[in-house]
Amino acid sequence: MEYRKDYISFDTYFMGIAKLSGMRSKDPNTQVGACIVSHDNRILSTGYNGTPNGIEDKNFKWGREGLPLETKYLFVCHAEMNAILNFRGYKREFENAKIYVDLFSCNECAKLIIQSGIKEVIYLCDKYANSESVKASKMLFDSAKVKYRKLTIDHPTLKINFD
Repeated sequence: MEYRKDYISFDTYFMGIAKLSGMRSKDPNTQVGACIVSHDNRILSTGYNGTPNGIEDKNFKWGREGLPLETKYLFVCHAEMNAILNFRGYKREFENAKIYVDLFSCNECAKLIIQSGIKEVIYLCDKYANSESVKASKMLFDSAKVKYRKLTIDHPTLKINFD
């Protein structure tokens, strides 16, 4: 008997883990997940966007509009940050690692990714490509020689929505 040929790729698998992680987010508008993978395709850590550990999610506003202290932006930790901080191993394991994330990283997360030693960002969506934050991210990644690429999922039997 021959082996199965319609299995999913590592890229699809790891992005699926990132998407599943994002489903833990309490954010009513944007659920982002991240999955950090070693150079030899071992999952090192995962994360999703949410409030810092020990803080009750219900004690903060989750809106996108209003005064800064009345929105989520000053209080939420991004998925990339959480994935990096959730890691419990040795920092050297991040050397040449990849991070899979639904949404292209902001400039603050880009700095964390670079500092951690991750060398590739694989993302699904770049809907804020024209924002100053994402433009800065790309400048940072280019300067630090961190590769980034958009993942296109095309699998006949995959039932998960990646948009």
